[in-house]
Amino acid sequence: MLAAIGAVRRVARRAVRTAVVGDPLPPARSELLRLAARRPGIGVAEAAAELRLAPNSVSTMVSKLTEDGLLNRGRVANDGRSVRLTVTEAGAARIEQWQDIRTDLAGRALDRLTPTDRRAIKAAIPALTRLAEQMEDL
Repeated sequence: MLAAIGAVRRVARRAVRTAVVGDPLPPARSELLRLAARRPGIGVAEAAAELRLAPNSVSTMVSKLTEDGLLNRGRVANDGRSVRLTVTEAGAARIEQWQDIRTDLAGRALDRLTPTDRRAIKAAIPALTRLAEQMEDL
């Protein structure tokens, strides 16, 4: 099951990588950018915990995404050491482009499946979501 999910993710990443204008981002950086879009103002330590990465690795990725103009790193007014992350307009456009590519690819692929396969996938989504939640808790 996890191998199948991994295969779907790899195919989607490859489609995005070949279709995106500009340099493709490594998966960890794209995941960080998407996290910052979902949770504007998230701190580096929070992002590291959420992504299950070392804070210094996330800090390095933040620097690269900032250099690329995809992420803003703002200081908290009452604590000059704390950093809050927000996505730039260019970063938001990149995420939207990724979503459009993945949505189009998945839609076209689903259209080629049998109705039985489409129903099976739809029925599995709630259970897969619960599985992810349980895995996160562990």
